[in-house]
Amino acid sequence: MLGRALAIFTVISAEFTNTVVEALVDLIVRHHFDLNAKHAKDVAAGAVLCAASFAVVVGLLIFVPHLLKLLN
Repeated sequence: MLGRALAIFTVISAEFTNTVVEALVDLIVRHHFDLNAKHAKDVAAGAVLCAASFAVVVGLLIFVPHLLKLLN
């Protein structure tokens, strides 16, 4: 139970952080292309990807044993 809650909270927190980073970067560069702005947005999106990957691993750890029992 705690693992699922932690995984959900981590993904939601990463999404909030990504949204804030993107909004601040757009505000600073005024929607013009800037390579550093692109890097900042890419890193924030990468953090969301890592959090989502963590959630997938937690889900697998929870559900795979149950699925294996059903298959046997």
